[in-house]
Amino acid sequence: MKYNVKLLIYLLVFLLTSISTFAAGKSFTILHTNDLHSHLLGFSPNIDYTPLETNNDLTRGGWARLATAIKDEQNNRDNPVLILDAGDFLMGSLFHMVCREHALELTLMSEMGFDAITLGNHEFDLRPDGLARILITAHRNGKVPAIVASNLLFNQEDDRDDTLEEVYNKGYVKPYTVLEKQGIKFGIFGLVGADAAEVAPFASPVKFDDILISSKRMVQQLKEVEKVDVVICLSHSGLSSEIEKSEDVILAKEVPGIDIIISGHTHTQLEEPIVANDTIIVQTGAYGYNLGVLDVELESGKVRVKNYSLREIDDSIKGDTAINDKINDSIGLVNREVLKDLNLKFDQVLVETEFDLKITEAETNLGNLITDALRWATDQAEYDPADPSSRVQIAVQSNGVIRDHLLKGQTGKVIVNDLFRVVPLGVGMDETLSYPLVSFYVKAEEIKKTSEILTTIYPLKGSDYFLQFSGLKIEYNPNRMFFDRVTKVFIENLDGSFEQLDVSTANKKLYKVTSNIYNATFLKIIGGFTNNILVIVPKDKQGNPISDLETVRVDGDRNKPGIQEVKDWSALMNYVQTFDDIDGNGIPEIPARYKTAEGRQIIAPSINPINLLWGGSYVTWITFGVIVLLLLILFLIIYIPVRVYKRRKSR
Repeated sequence: MKYNVKLLIYLLVFLLTSISTFAAGKSFTILHTNDLHSHLLGFSPNIDYTPLETNNDLTRGGWARLATAIKDEQNNRDNPVLILDAGDFLMGSLFHMVCREHALELTLMSEMGFDAITLGNHEFDLRPDGLARILITAHRNGKVPAIVASNLLFNQEDDRDDTLEEVYNKGYVKPYTVLEKQGIKFGIFGLVGADAAEVAPFASPVKFDDILISSKRMVQQLKEVEKVDVVICLSHSGLSSEIEKSEDVILAKEVPGIDIIISGHTHTQLEEPIVANDTIIVQTGAYGYNLGVLDVELESGKVRVKNYSLREIDDSIKGDTAINDKINDSIGLVNREVLKDLNLKFDQVLVETEFDLKITEAETNLGNLITDALRWATDQAEYDPADPSSRVQIAVQSNGVIRDHLLKGQTGKVIVNDLFRVVPLGVGMDETLSYPLVSFYVKAEEIKKTSEILTTIYPLKGSDYFLQFSGLKIEYNPNRMFFDRVTKVFIENLDGSFEQLDVSTANKKLYKVTSNIYNATFLKIIGGFTNNILVIVPKDKQGNPISDLETVRVDGDRNKPGIQEVKDWSALMNYVQTFDDIDGNGIPEIPARYKTAEGRQIIAPSINPINLLWGGSYVTWITFGVIVLLLLILFLIIYIPVRVYKRRKSR
């Protein structure tokens, strides 16, 4: 009898414990990254990075350190752990130069334990065929994280995306994946948002479906068909400064059923999750600076944040030896397959600096350096002293393709990979990576229109559209009418002095411009974005419109067949090597003139009516006329009834 009572007590305790455990819900953890951009090494600068030593440098990031942090967080938990990435794992350092042949990033992410990742806009920088080659190589190398992309639209009438569609149909990329860990069933899908799609010109002919439509379809599939417990969206859409207008916040509000959004694309460092419509939204920043650690409670079909932190990836973390060895081996690959023919090495010191060169949403010393390099490199290839019109007068570069600072660090030494990281993006028509330079001619009035991109398009569209100039100085009033804020334009003479440019239609002279082909393409189509207000037509020396910018790529060696494309990064590297070696140690130094911005963009705010209207274009005067007309109508609406009333009252 006593035995039966004891057994009954044990059973009751077990049942109560089980009920209590069930009532308390289940826990799981998501470790997440976004926008890693091939930054396998800690930076900046790379020469300071010591992954196998701690507390002796100031660098951030590095995949060896990230691997250690992932293992630490996994080992500290008994609950299920998912490792996820929200896209743009490619494009940003010399390592991506061999991604088609070796798929270093995907191979390492697999070895670091990533469960699922999505594609960002920069995964399409090598065009659909290039992305397909990367995926094929990764699968040939072995295990690959699940890659989910739910809103890809292939073009059935254009064969340029056939290879990517083929690997998609093979399951190398899937619309979603289902993972089960310790009794919890996770459904994961991936998106490329509207803003990301807009800055992915080389994805063509692939298009991207509306994220709301795609997400509703995925939630229904995962909830009703797959019967998952948790729906996770890896969204390369992002967050903006106006949180409520962010694509991922709108997604959470408009599509019920998404439990967690791992956000990417905007490089936003969220210290705390955003919760919108019961959906948890997180994002870590970029470049592997942080590992997001999200602990979640799942109870009665609902998720709740238990704890969230961004674990800083810095010199307090000793890097994983195996991952670090593989990265070092990859440096050898880059040296052999990319840099050898250029007489360069990955960690070769090219220049020294006594100060930092940074890129911000302003004219910067780094922006000055880059655009000066573009002018110099194009002139090296094309300038003929017998033909003054062949000299480049203006270089343009957008902040969107400038990806990193040049920092002094502990030694002041800048290596090849540091310089490459500054302007690493794109692919050329010769299928080698990085955007090629192009040169063309424009009229003076079009130079002013180009400047208006900085004054008007940038404030509306964001930092990617901020422009850096060389050979050009502008003055503008941010209080003037959109598209007519530039009040003065100055162009540089051979002796370095500036003279004011006549930007009226009466000036028929042509001025030579250089830029990379990505920025030049944008200049060419900006008219369509602005209802033909900022129409800019690239021309040849005779003034004939250029229909295909590929035909005006800068040729670095005309003695060889074809076009030897001059790249953004090679222009910068070659330019800094022309600087003087001041201290006599055999390494050139960045001149003191680049310590600060030179004043190529002068902001002159004023609300004086004369300054708001003087020299205004038709845009300003039409707007002014409309305002005067509206005020007149308002006056008459108020004035006439008052006069009638007074007359009646006087009677």
